[in-house]
Amino acid sequence: MGATVAQRLERWTWVLIYGGLLTLVLGLAVERVDSPLGWSLVVGGGAATLAGVLLIVLRSRIKS
Repeated sequence: MGATVAQRLERWTWVLIYGGLLTLVLGLAVERVDSPLGWSLVVGGGAATLAGVLLIVLRSRIKS
């Protein structure tokens, strides 16, 4: 039926990590053509990836 908190955390963890890494790489490619936009994508992707890693730490501390 409904997903538990741990399942939701795991789903968001991988969405943030993979989405963040994809955005980061896209930003590196765009940076050659449009520097401000590229670096914005790199910073946003890095922040999303970092958030995903922090969710891994949070999930490891939850007792289930």
